Amino acid sequence: MNTNKLAFHTFDQRPDLIDPAENLASRGWPEFLLHSPLIDEHFHAIYDHFKDYQFGLVDPTSDKLAAFGNCVPLCWDGPLEQLPGGGVEWALKKSVEDHAAGRTPNLVSAFQIVIEPDLRGSGLAGMMVEQMIKIVRDHGISHLVAPLRPNLKPLYPLMPFERYVQWTRPDGLAFDPWIRIHQRLGARVIAVCECSMYISGTVAEWEWWTGMAFPDSGRYVIPGALVPISIDRQANRGEYIEPNLWCVHDC
Repeated sequence: MNTNKLAFHTFDQRPDLIDPAENLASRGWPEFLLHSPLIDEHFHAIYDHFKDYQFGLVDPTSDKLAAFGNCVPLCWDGPLEQLPGGGVEWALKKSVEDHAAGRTPNLVSAFQIVIEPDLRGSGLAGMMVEQMIKIVRDHGISHLVAPLRPNLKPLYPLMPFERYVQWTRPDGLAFDPWIRIHQRLGARVIAVCECSMYISGTVAEWEWWTGMAFPDSGRYVIPGALVPISIDRQANRGEYIEPNLWCVHDC
């Protein structure tokens, strides 16, 4: 696939891209991340009400989806530095509530960007962020906020998130490449959102989602997670609370 000739389409222009996008998302994330109850409840609104904020990058020769992005419009009257700790789940729920109440949005939050696995590292991530910024600008909104999920944090699951996101390279940019992409595009970091996603399930569900066994109660490192999960065998529950990093782009 020639990444120099890929074409952008919003999903109101190409609603036929929704199914390929959902297929790519199912392959692009660890299984446990697909089981947020709040996101399961509200995600349909992204395509029901906000198709013009969703977009894909398509190979014009094969018409294959190379990457897609979701973002949601919402209303926020406070300082950006005081965005809630709910992160991606908060932004989705707030967007749905604001739309139902007929409120005019004045802010857009990124939800996700997913790239075909064999195209990762080819420069598409920055292009996707730039396109998201353009969509925000085209809607006459001044800021895009993003609850970032640092790419390399799963390699350091025991390092406190607040310390990890402060790591820098000798050039002063962030150690994490996903944070670094946003910095190079002019983003500024606001704050950690402590509970961007909350996922709970039975022990059996967590064993299916991860392919691991959890014979005892305690904290476990699992593939793809930013922080350990907590397993309670007596209560038959496992919980994962994912922190993200709020950043803002001026559009």
